[in-house]
Amino acid sequence: MSNNLKLSVSPHIHSGNSTSTIMLDVIVALIPATVAGCIIFGLRSCLVLAACIVSCVLFEFLYNLILKKEQTIGDFSAVVTGLLLGLNLPANIPIWQCIIGSFIAIIIVKCLFGGIGCNIVNPAITARVFMLVSFGTMTTAAMPTVVDTVAGATPLSAETIEQSIGELFLGLKGGAIGETCILALVVGLVYLLVRKVISWHIPLTFIGTVYICSFFMEGLDPIKALAMILSGGLFIGAIFMATDYVTSPSTAWGKVVFGVGAGLLTFLIRYFGDYPEGVSFAILFFNILTPYIEKWTKHKVLLAGGKKA
Repeated sequence: MSNNLKLSVSPHIHSGNSTSTIMLDVIVALIPATVAGCIIFGLRSCLVLAACIVSCVLFEFLYNLILKKEQTIGDFSAVVTGLLLGLNLPANIPIWQCIIGSFIAIIIVKCLFGGIGCNIVNPAITARVFMLVSFGTMTTAAMPTVVDTVAGATPLSAETIEQSIGELFLGLKGGAIGETCILALVVGLVYLLVRKVISWHIPLTFIGTVYICSFFMEGLDPIKALAMILSGGLFIGAIFMATDYVTSPSTAWGKVVFGVGAGLLTFLIRYFGDYPEGVSFAILFFNILTPYIEKWTKHKVLLAGGKKA
C-alpha cells in the first residue's frame, strides 16, 4: 500500500497571489501618478524614473550574478523599488544621484539583508532619506512645466497654504515627481483596496492623524488642515510606502498603531523640525519599530483549559 501521507512546511493554504502578481498590482496602481508626474514635470521626469528603475534592476541582477544566487528580478520587486524611488525624487535631480540612491536601496538595504522579505526597512524610503541627508535632494524641488512658474522651495511653506485646494489636488505645485497629484494617488489607492493588495488601516490613520493634528495647530481651520495633507509626500508615503508588507505590521491593530504613530511624527517634524517634510523619516522610524508593534498587537493563542500562550 502506497504511503499517501505528505509532510511539508507551512504555509499549507495559498491565496494564489505571488510576489510578482502583487508587485504588478503595485506597478499598475502607480501608473496614474507616473503619467501625471511626467505630464506635470515634463520629459526630465521620465529620465529620472528610467534611471532609477534601470539602476535598481541592474544592481539586483549583478548582485545575484556575482554571488551566484538565483535571479530574482523576475518578481518585479526591483522595478517597484526603482519606480517608488524615482517618484519620490524631484525631476531636476542629477542622474548620478539617482544611481547612488538605487545602489543604497537595492544593494545596502535589500540584498545585503538577505533579499526581499528580509529587509527591516523600506528600501526606497531609506534611499530617499539618505539622499536628503547627503545631498539635500528634496530641499529645492522642481516646479511644474505645465504652468508659468520658476523653480522654488519645496511645498509645505507659508505660500503653499494660500494655493487653491484644486491646484493642490491636481498637483500643480512644486515637489517630487509622484507626490504632487493627489487625484492620481487616490486612484491608485482605490485600485489597491479593490484588489485587496492593502487594507485601509495605515493610509486612513496616517493621513487622518496628520489632518487632525494640523486642524488644531492651524487654529481649527479645516481648509488649512486640508492644504497640509494635500501638500508634500503624505499621500504617496501613506499609500505606497508605509503599507509595504515586509516593513509594516500584519495585524489590524498593529497597522492602526503604525499609522497613528507615523502621522504624529510627521506632524511634529513638519511643524517643529528642521526639515519641511517628515513623512520619510516617520515611515523609516516606524519600520524599525514594526517588530515590537507586531509583538504588542498580535492575537493571543488560547490553549486547552483556557490558558493563554
